[in-house]
Amino acid sequence: MGTPEFPDLGKHCAVSDCKLIDFLPFTCDCCDQVYCLDHRSYNKHQCTKADKQDVTVVICPLCAKGVRLVPDQDPNITWENHVNTECDPSNYEKVTKKKKCPVPGCRVILVFSNTIKCRDCTVEHCLKHRFGPDHKCPGPTKVESSFSFMNLLNGSKKQESKPKSSATSWSTSFLNAASNVRASAEAGVSKLSSWQTARGGVGQSHSSGQVEQCPQCGAKFSSVTTLVDHVQKVHGRSRNRSGAKVTIDVCPKCSRGFRDPVVLVEHVERDHGGSSRS
Repeated sequence: MGTPEFPDLGKHCAVSDCKLIDFLPFTCDCCDQVYCLDHRSYNKHQCTKADKQDVTVVICPLCAKGVRLVPDQDPNITWENHVNTECDPSNYEKVTKKKKCPVPGCRVILVFSNTIKCRDCTVEHCLKHRFGPDHKCPGPTKVESSFSFMNLLNGSKKQESKPKSSATSWSTSFLNAASNVRASAEAGVSKLSSWQTARGGVGQSHSSGQVEQCPQCGAKFSSVTTLVDHVQKVHGRSRNRSGAKVTIDVCPKCSRGFRDPVVLVEHVERDHGGSSRS
């Protein structure tokens, strides 16, 4: 058997009537014997362990589950092990009972190809009753308050209510400012009434021949009436103008005035080459 170079090359067929030397022999996966090309199948060499690879399943009449029989074990032992460990009679109705459409009067058996679950009530129906009005859908189920998403939503609502409190504080500050403006207006009215009362004494000062002098600019007047008119016209306007202070920034190069410092910087960079030194 073999050659001088390869002495282990080739093996004899295990069949007694064959004994053929095969250089590419086949090994049976059940009996582990070597066979030639003609006797490689189970039937050809009459394998005694051919049922080793067979899979036999018996359906349990109690739970409707499949029980696989072990080839080298007694089927009665396999059956007793299943009954004592895995058998559940309550599963029989779930497996054998055919699921039908829950709509009253509908006898359609639900299978994989004709079953649709409603998005609102999450109940499976047939194709004919897949829409809500067809199976009288009660609508989506209410989410329990203990769900974490609802707590998160309530927290966000509390955070949104905080800016409202700031808005109320802003409104109160606005009302306070309005009351201050009103008080200043009433003070101005009282001043005006005092000036009018001063006009009432014009005849006395004029008759006495006294000369009235302005306390701000030093101008002299023959009567109180003319002094009051002078103060209201000249110094009243200057007070109004001085009330709103306006700061003017002067360009160090060309002495041009600007109210906005940003405009002054842009003027220096554009007209004087970016240098503010004189």
